[in-house]
Amino acid sequence: MTDAATNMRLKLPIICFILEVILIILFGVLVQYDSDTDARQWHNNTNSGHSDYENEFYYRYASFQDVHVMIFMGFGFLMTFLQRYGFSSVGFNFLIAAFALQWATLMQGFFHGMHGGKIHIGVESMINADFCTGAVLISFGAVLGKTSPVQLLVMAMFEVTLFAVNEYIVLSALGAKDAGGSMTIHTFGAYFGLMVTRILYRPNLDKSKHRNSSVYHSDLFAMIGTVYLWMFWPSFNSAITAHGDDQHRTAMNTYYSLAACTLSTYAMSALTAHDGKLDMVHIQNAALAGGVAVGTAGEMMLTPFGSMIVGLLAGIISVLGYKYLSPILEDKLKIQDTCGVNNLHGMPGILGAIVGAVTAAVATKAVYGEGMKDVFPDVANGDIDASYQGVRQAIALAVTLGISLLGGLIVGFILKLPVFGAPSDTICFEDSIYWEVPGEETAHVDLTIVKMEESEKLNC
Repeated sequence: MTDAATNMRLKLPIICFILEVILIILFGVLVQYDSDTDARQWHNNTNSGHSDYENEFYYRYASFQDVHVMIFMGFGFLMTFLQRYGFSSVGFNFLIAAFALQWATLMQGFFHGMHGGKIHIGVESMINADFCTGAVLISFGAVLGKTSPVQLLVMAMFEVTLFAVNEYIVLSALGAKDAGGSMTIHTFGAYFGLMVTRILYRPNLDKSKHRNSSVYHSDLFAMIGTVYLWMFWPSFNSAITAHGDDQHRTAMNTYYSLAACTLSTYAMSALTAHDGKLDMVHIQNAALAGGVAVGTAGEMMLTPFGSMIVGLLAGIISVLGYKYLSPILEDKLKIQDTCGVNNLHGMPGILGAIVGAVTAAVATKAVYGEGMKDVFPDVANGDIDASYQGVRQAIALAVTLGISLLGGLIVGFILKLPVFGAPSDTICFEDSIYWEVPGEETAHVDLTIVKMEESEKLNC
């Protein structure tokens, strides 16, 4: 048994049990059903003439299911491209998400949903918790293969808290709009993760370089995650917009942005290859960038052709990032971004924030009509003009970048503490450190790891 596995035998169970016991106690003290969920309150409403179909469940649950599939299936399988890290990609994704959605319910409820000293939860709070979890899983992609499950849980605990703070500042204090989370989810998760992985920089990661790559079947599994994410992204962006035209518009804008992005991704992938062959890494990731980039402006009157332009640009930016920027970040800035989250979430998220700011700044009553009240209530009420709403959007982007980078810096140094049991440089991107690997290869893999650890000790 390796040192890493021995450490996890105690550390992982201890932290899992401690965190879950704390969560159960906090839920018992602070959390209760909202009016759409509580039997007493809802039946009082129905006796007063409310229909069961007015319950928020009927509007939101289908979207929640789609978002939930994205979190557990989409993100999980998207990260299975590493040849010997598939168990950890899907398995740790499962672990982090299960913890983060509980902690997010508390943190988001503390800032947004407390009434009478209680956090009121329903289907909308479930969706919001999944959104927060999505940001954590984006950061997971940046540190994939180089961190222990204990480190990941600690990172999730801090990131969820900072996410809730940033979300409150951006959406409530500043009054910015971000329906699909280009800023609050994608930009925040990407740059938090990039800063963490920069602090956790491994100078000898080349010793594990042979495992930091894909094989035919691992790329095929990763493509499963891509397809799930691609199909359900319209639900993701529109899940918590108001009922009616703005929710309909958000789904449609996302739908066309993704389609345009996919074509530009294929075009750029072939164009940037010396032999014109497509790169599966580009298809798996950059084809999704259109969903990220249209998130902020999704509920605005962006128009279908405007959404397609955004998707086209997002695909181009993302492929160029994977092809040219990622090697520069690793060589010059020492940012070892395993999944390329800067290319899929970071840069397209910033593009989405800019598109949202410009679209908000040019909003007029002639274009929105009475719908202005839903999309930009402060502008509709005459409290501010549209140009100032655009300024709000830009400030929100700056705040998000600041909190994510500073938060990632601090959390990165915390995760460097030896107590959290990070794997050594020679055994990164390897499942058998933490998992029982079935089949005849197990003995060979364990022997290889032991030899690598012995060699590392001798070199020290």
